[in-house]
Amino acid sequence: MKANTMRPDQIKKHLDKHVIGQDEAKKTLAVAVYNHYKRIRHINDPDCKVKLEKSNIILLGPTGCGKTLLVKTIAKLLDVPCYIQDCTKLTASGYVGSDVEDCLAGLLRSCNYELEMAKQGIVMLDEGDKIAKKEAGISITRDVSGECVQQSLLKIVEGDLVGVPPAGGRKHPEQPLIYLDTTNILFIVSGAFVGLEDIVSRRIGKGVNRIGFTPSEESKNVNPLDNVTPQDIRDFGFIPEFIGRFPVITHVDDLDKEALLRILTEPANSITGQYIELLRQDGIDLDFAPEALDAIAEAALTTGTGARGLRIIMEKIMRDIMFDAPRDAAIHHAAALTIGKKHVLPILRKEYQIAG
Repeated sequence: MKANTMRPDQIKKHLDKHVIGQDEAKKTLAVAVYNHYKRIRHINDPDCKVKLEKSNIILLGPTGCGKTLLVKTIAKLLDVPCYIQDCTKLTASGYVGSDVEDCLAGLLRSCNYELEMAKQGIVMLDEGDKIAKKEAGISITRDVSGECVQQSLLKIVEGDLVGVPPAGGRKHPEQPLIYLDTTNILFIVSGAFVGLEDIVSRRIGKGVNRIGFTPSEESKNVNPLDNVTPQDIRDFGFIPEFIGRFPVITHVDDLDKEALLRILTEPANSITGQYIELLRQDGIDLDFAPEALDAIAEAALTTGTGARGLRIIMEKIMRDIMFDAPRDAAIHHAAALTIGKKHVLPILRKEYQIAG
């Protein structure tokens, strides 16, 4: 496991190769992860007189902006198991749905049930905003997928010996369990947290009309998530006990057109690089014209789905090309192909109303 040897600057440098932008989130995650595994290394050190607490993380931000990729990249770099749990499936024990222990069953599966590896793994509670408690008065029934789930997760994220059904699913009295100590497992809650910006803006006064004052251009460009506090998370619908177990709060930013352009070509596993490699295996040298990439980024910006929109658009553009190219290469034995405006604009005009 490399977790014991990687410094925060080394972790961020590696993230820079795979994730475009998001410098603040990268730095925060790098420091939190470094401190977490440093804590594990010194937990049994007799010379350590101070008890080091866990650095569980809340990772906020819009969909398609790199939250999952950041966590997966860190886990792969540090060679620790990682499991991503969809929180929309979780309910309180005894109700229809998945028990909270499912996230631990998934972590065990990810490392082939190697307990010692699982004990130092990472669990990402994705769509974590979906377990915010509902507003009072919406229903007289118990909130089995909100506050009750938060209550059920408390001991797990803090550190406890938890009985886990090997295959996940519902528990029953006669079922054999695997007991997993979660003390050294890093938990990361992630989600879009739609509406949190409004809570922060109301608190700091941004966007509120004040007689005689108008917001400056600088204040207009400030992301409200830069100023998130635990109280804002509480107002969003999380109980204080849950928030207290996640001392690190950071966020990713929306991707602008320039960032989308860089995502197309710069990362180690870039989208265009993947298509170039696929066609290279058919004997075709593929290239993308700058104006085509610019149009693709502009179209992706209109979808509001971040980097995920790029892949969807690329699949539409490349479908017919990848259908015909292997046949043409077989006839001509080798080929070179440049994707230009003539390939992308008809599709972008039809699907995304992009001019050009």
